[in-house]
Amino acid sequence: MIDVLVEEHDRILVEAARLERMSVELMERNAFSLAEYREMIAFIREFADATHHMKEEDLLFAKMIENLGTVAVNLIQHGMMVEHDEGRLCVRELEAACERYAQQPAVEDKLAIVSWAMQYVHLIRRHIEKENTVVYPFAEKQLDQETWDHLNEAARTYQPAVR
Repeated sequence: MIDVLVEEHDRILVEAARLERMSVELMERNAFSLAEYREMIAFIREFADATHHMKEEDLLFAKMIENLGTVAVNLIQHGMMVEHDEGRLCVRELEAACERYAQQPAVEDKLAIVSWAMQYVHLIRRHIEKENTVVYPFAEKQLDQETWDHLNEAARTYQPAVR
């Protein structure tokens, strides 16, 4: 399961770099495509959040909280879950700014697009680094083999619930 999550992180990081380039292009050349931003927002919502983050929350994080006590509760509920929610906020605000800018370009909305996009980019990069170097290794060391067997099987058939 961890290998799959890390591979998903790699894909998310590629798209984060693309969002950063889109932000630079908007600043340097006023290059803005509502369709391209909508595509990016859809990727974040459908893959990064509804697929990847929900898999973490519903499977790995749930087992960590269930089996690893206060340290896991603090790490997950006060760290990773807060960051997942912060990412969702960034995307909502980015989407709203893009829609306003597409209707009537204003410098304030251009600033909001770049600001929310870059807040998401920086957040997701730090978040992925923490998961790859702290959360996942902690889980790998602390969860027993039976739990991993269950998680690996659950990950193979995982379908996120509609939220």
